[in-house]
Amino acid sequence: MNITKILHFTFIFLLGTFIINGQEIKIDTTYRPKTYDVQVRQFKSYLNQSTDIIFLGNSITARAHWNELLRLPNAKNRGISGDTTFGILERLNEITEGHPAKIFLLIGINDISRNFPDSAILANYESIMRRIGKESPNTKLYIETILPVNSSFGVYNNHYNKDQHILNINNGIKKLAQKHQVTLIDLYSQFLDEEERLNAIYTDEGLHLNEKGYEHWAKILEPYIAH
Repeated sequence: MNITKILHFTFIFLLGTFIINGQEIKIDTTYRPKTYDVQVRQFKSYLNQSTDIIFLGNSITARAHWNELLRLPNAKNRGISGDTTFGILERLNEITEGHPAKIFLLIGINDISRNFPDSAILANYESIMRRIGKESPNTKLYIETILPVNSSFGVYNNHYNKDQHILNINNGIKKLAQKHQVTLIDLYSQFLDEEERLNAIYTDEGLHLNEKGYEHWAKILEPYIAH
């Protein structure tokens, strides 16, 4: 889907109702994972430093011990399992108030699993970019494309068979990153197998990464961490 067309949709948010091209679509934008509130409170209790390197996202981010994986003492994990772009926007001030050195963002697969419109997800992405640029202008933001999934495992059916939506969002955020002069890291293409699925080497159930997946991700990030 062309990002120019997406961003010119009539986009109205009121109690979970979106008007897109004249069609009313209702989604639960208030959904938050069960652990969301307590984790946000925990994050707020931690010391913020301008040297922090923040890893922001959902369970795919949350499952890594980034300081150990990257041998980086100032790496901070701000992933929440089940989170969406709406959840990121709600808790973004906890991130930006510390004015971290870098933010690595990977988010959106749970939005797709919950059938949020592509245009809504991309509008949230743009809001995240704008807010970080305004609230923490010296922070370097790195947007990571959404990883592929592999339906052959048959575990996370709500996340499977939505490959075109993943491609739509990834194409959209590439253009948004260029528009807002944000660095984009294309994880998607580097985790594919020959059948355009998440490579089984890197996962045990078709959605989340295993230890080899995280090692591969860490190698991709090395040049962005170093500079």
